[in-house]
Amino acid sequence: MAGRGTGPDFVEALARGIDVLTCFDSGQPVMTLSEVAEAAQLARPTARRLLLTLQELGYVRSDPNGFALTPKVVSIGMAYVSSLGLWDIARPHMTSLVARTGESTSISQLDGSDIVYVARVAVPKIIALRVEIGTKFPAVRTSQGKVLLASLNDQELAATLAQPSRAGLGVAPHTEPADLHEVLASVRARGWALADEELAPGVRSVAVPLRDAAGSVRAAMNVAVHAAETSLETLTDEYLPLLMKAAGDISVDWALWQSRPYLRSSQSEANAAG
Repeated sequence: MAGRGTGPDFVEALARGIDVLTCFDSGQPVMTLSEVAEAAQLARPTARRLLLTLQELGYVRSDPNGFALTPKVVSIGMAYVSSLGLWDIARPHMTSLVARTGESTSISQLDGSDIVYVARVAVPKIIALRVEIGTKFPAVRTSQGKVLLASLNDQELAATLAQPSRAGLGVAPHTEPADLHEVLASVRARGWALADEELAPGVRSVAVPLRDAAGSVRAAMNVAVHAAETSLETLTDEYLPLLMKAAGDISVDWALWQSRPYLRSSQSEANAAG
């Protein structure tokens, strides 16, 4: 991976450190030095120095079988979520929605061809997949992903779908390009998306967009249910209107948050400095 930077200010050492952090996943929570070096395409001495540096900073810990991430890594992702202002704004609306439906709700954004969960209020139920902040799924197999993909123009959509998924799940067999474009056209027309056991057996969900102050779709919000407990009719006739109301309220509050005077001032200063 070394040498990929093209700009004069590209810091290769920083890029290598990030490569090391992103080597770990649910399939390899603990990795040996050799495994990290191979996965990050680094020489063993370089991988060792980076791991020991990350260990001293508290992002990596030594394990009897190698190295593992620490919970401090979550702070990096949460810094992004906090910078959006979305979690603090969405939390009361999500909590209220869960109280009314008795089902879990989540917010996600696009990360390449995947969605990544950035906020979640869950209820204790047995589900087929474990979902938490930072979890990734292929966008085409989720209701939130369909909402987010539907917000892209043709060029953006093609570029997004060309990126390989890093979620560890295959693409559903019925999501051929022609079918997907038809599905996304329907999502744009009605303003919401459905995923009925496309991600995993027993998991169905409905999702709607979250918009920023400019009216652009920046995230998606869903209600997820167990198919054996909740019918499609209940999901779309009862829960969807509640979800749309909650998402609309979040979008309005988020737009107000983004229009705060100091944000405009900071942006003006940044433009002037540039």
